[in-house]
Amino acid sequence: FAHRAVVAHIVYAPEVRHPVEVGAEQEAHLVAWLSKRIGGNLKIPQLASVGYHLVGGRLLPGNQGPVAQFMFQDGSGQRLTLYVRNGAAEGKETAFRYAQERGISVFYWVDGRFGYAISGEINKDDLLRVANVVYQQLNP
Repeated sequence: FAHRAVVAHIVYAPEVRHPVEVGAEQEAHLVAWLSKRIGGNLKIPQLASVGYHLVGGRLLPGNQGPVAQFMFQDGSGQRLTLYVRNGAAEGKETAFRYAQERGISVFYWVDGRFGYAISGEINKDDLLRVANVVYQQLNP
């Protein structure tokens, strides 16, 4: 799961003209479309408190079906991606796990039916701060 999130980040984060399929200006449409496609109600976290804004999102293939990817960017152009899949094993304990691959840091966790992975080319402590904000907003 973490590996696929990192690969998706590596493929799409550098894109200048087409980093997402649906831009942030169509956020309501993006959420409705991706929620329907992955079979669950998605929310997009607001990351302004940690310096990031939504760029948009896209639909990706996953091991077990469709996956959603949301992209965020800070004022310097640094990008993070949130990879969300449905069909995670319910009842599993929520715990952040960390991995690093090809220079990309990723925190990932399972919560209920969903698996989440936040990836970026930033240090572990900064990414953990963002991951905590994401988790708190998706699980109030």
